[in-house]
Amino acid sequence: MRRREFIMLLGGAAASPLGARAQQGERIRRIGVLMHTTADEPASQARIAALQQGLQEAGWSVGRNLRIDTRWSGGDAARLRKDAGDLVALSPDVIVSGVGPTTQALQQASRKVPIVMAQAVDPVGSGMIKSLARPGGNTTGFTQFEYGLSGKWLELVREIAPQIMRVGVVRDQEIGTGSVVGIAQWAVLQAFASPVGIELTPINMRIVSDTEADIAEFAKGPAGGLIVVVGTMPTIRHELLVSLAERHRLPTIYPYRFFVEAGGVAYAQVVQTFLRRASHGIAGIGSADGSNG
Repeated sequence: MRRREFIMLLGGAAASPLGARAQQGERIRRIGVLMHTTADEPASQARIAALQQGLQEAGWSVGRNLRIDTRWSGGDAARLRKDAGDLVALSPDVIVSGVGPTTQALQQASRKVPIVMAQAVDPVGSGMIKSLARPGGNTTGFTQFEYGLSGKWLELVREIAPQIMRVGVVRDQEIGTGSVVGIAQWAVLQAFASPVGIELTPINMRIVSDTEADIAEFAKGPAGGLIVVVGTMPTIRHELLVSLAERHRLPTIYPYRFFVEAGGVAYAQVVQTFLRRASHGIAGIGSADGSNG
């Protein structure tokens, strides 16, 4: 399916304007949102607020012509699969997915309900879409970053602390979700580290006690620093990672701004930006005044 056809499918381009139909008492459009974090985190609420703001700017408002159903898995894979099924069962017009695992869970739950990815990493390589130009299936959206950026993180940690000769790479351990992304970033970091003589050590996140022990063990060596790569567990445990880096005095590069807000030093992307872009993708299905993007 081409992107234009996908957009027309979401909005029903031939249908009457959403705002007019809602005012006449007909059904309100329903959007599902599946997140892999927890609802009580300020960063999580900021992302949802960004999505709602973007929709409001396009004329879609909750209670007037829109309903949003949100599910939070808190990093639990079993709960994520259940939440995906629950959202699909609500028969929404479209579902917004957060990170890659949420998109994969939704695709397993349905190949018919339209899905908009807010921040996928390598969606083609992971099999979520056929190509960036023509996603195919029921999924479209936005890529978060390309793997080559991981090499830049290595350069940045060296700029922060030129004496660094050892870098611990904190990544996901769970197979089938963030581990694939973590492995890919690891490969890029290896390619950049070898020519400049930096030794890399993988620090795979499993449970809190293991992460604390692994970082403490790594910190015993000289001239060390950390790079936290993109992944589900590093995101959910970001406050823990910031506190451990500070405790062991390890210069650290993080992938997102909320690590900075928790006290870390980072090269950061703004996750809210991806959710706002997702709202624009949804709004493109047909604005509240009846025009189509």
